[in-house]
Amino acid sequence: MFNGTDKRYNQFSEYLKQKFGAKVYKLTLDAGFSCPNRDGTISSGGCIFCDDGGSFARTHSNKLSIEEQVKAAIEYVSGRFNAKKYMSYFQAYSNTYKPVDELKKIYDAALTHPDIVGISIGTRPDCVDAEKLDLIASYTDKYYTWVEYGLQSIHNKTLKKINRGHDYECFLKAYEETKKRGINVCAHIILGMWETHDEMMETAKELARLKVDGVKLHLLCALEGTKFTQMYENGEIQFMDMDEYVNLVCDFLEYLPKETTIHRLAGNGYRDALVAPVWLGAKFDCLNKIDKEFLLRNSYQGYKLEI
Repeated sequence: MFNGTDKRYNQFSEYLKQKFGAKVYKLTLDAGFSCPNRDGTISSGGCIFCDDGGSFARTHSNKLSIEEQVKAAIEYVSGRFNAKKYMSYFQAYSNTYKPVDELKKIYDAALTHPDIVGISIGTRPDCVDAEKLDLIASYTDKYYTWVEYGLQSIHNKTLKKINRGHDYECFLKAYEETKKRGINVCAHIILGMWETHDEMMETAKELARLKVDGVKLHLLCALEGTKFTQMYENGEIQFMDMDEYVNLVCDFLEYLPKETTIHRLAGNGYRDALVAPVWLGAKFDCLNKIDKEFLLRNSYQGYKLEI
């Protein structure tokens, strides 16, 4: 149903394949960024779910230069998968949290290889300004350019509870400034944060209203060394099982426009650090169940917008 596949949602990897005529592999890069919610600028302790890796899969060490990381990553994926096209992806922490002149050097270094077709920059909505967004926009003529904002929820009560350090209004301002510069935006959402089903669907409906370009869904999980794990061990929260999560994901996607690309639905890069839920490591089982649930429902991404 989407991108010439039998998927019932707009899978980003397949969308890229259609757009560029070949599978595009993300090169996960670490430029040694920090985060204002961890270094004491905004608050102490950071978000309660974030571990020492800052949402980074620990593929590389930031002791390597960006050029070296790009080279090593391309050598690996080209050798293993015969890859031909790549997107540089800055994932760890807040990748706009440096002066703009330093950011330019970092981003430029990630785009030196001729087979790199895009760049994606993960950050917080309170870590951008006009000058930084203008810099990112300068890449859009030559590269498929994304900013990935950690939104997590539209509900300020939830953002406060997870010690996010910004409100939804901050995201809206950053979103509007980013979009008016022609930059694609992916919103990261965490499901399962003490919210009702209706509250989580309100987040989906709001993303649909904004016509956000991409969405990355996560299930709140307990990682070693986080405040959230302490709360889990104290019995302050319980996790959904896989079937509950699958149903929730399908409900969420039914409210999103067909044009919105889906960057992630299941799994994470922290198997060694994962405390709970243990099923979260079974990424492909979860994705297969999502496909089957859509078939059982005879629905698809955007279904609720059409009835």
